[in-house]
Amino acid sequence: MTRSDDSEMIVVGSVLRAHGLRGEVLVLPDSENPARFVRGSKLFVRDGVQPRRLEVASSRSHRGRELVQFVGVSDRDAAEALRGALLEVPEESVPAAEEGTFYYFQLVGCRVVDQDLGDLGEVTEVVEDGGGVLLAVARPGGGGSVLIPFVNQLLPEIDVEERLIRSDLPKGFLEACGSTS
Repeated sequence: MTRSDDSEMIVVGSVLRAHGLRGEVLVLPDSENPARFVRGSKLFVRDGVQPRRLEVASSRSHRGRELVQFVGVSDRDAAEALRGALLEVPEESVPAAEEGTFYYFQLVGCRVVDQDLGDLGEVTEVVEDGGGVLLAVARPGGGGSVLIPFVNQLLPEIDVEERLIRSDLPKGFLEACGSTS
C-alpha cells in the first residue's frame, strides 16, 4: 500500500485495463489484504478533484491479480474509462500494523540518517519494482534524490513512530548513484 496524493487516502490497487465485455476490470493489488476486493467493499477512485466511491459487486483472483466488477460498471466502455485509475481507501480503514511491523506508506516522510554521512534526506516514495523495493530519498537543500534498496544491510533500523530510518551505506554509495550533496 502506498500513500495517495491526498495524504488521508491509501492506494490499495490500480486498474490495468478492461476485461471482457461486461464491465470487469483487471486490478493490480497494492495490498496483501485480499478482503480489499470482496463483494461489498468500498473503494474510491479519483477522476477529478473529488474521489468517487465504487462498490465491489464481485471479484476473483486471476494470475496474481484481481478481476473486479464494480456496481454500476456494466459494459466494456465504462470499464475502460477506469483504466489507469488508482483505487484508494481512507487511511483510518487500514488496520494497525502488528507490533514491530509497518506499512510501506508509513515510511514516506521519514528522515534517513546515515551512521557516517549524517542526514541523507526524507523518504518521498516507496518504489516497488520487479527487482525489489527502493526508497526514494529527497536530498537536503535541493540536492536531488537517491534510490536506496530496502534491505536490512543498508537500512538496519526503522522507527516509524519517531519518523526515523537509520542507514549504513557503503563508502561511495551516494557518488555511485550520482548524488553528491
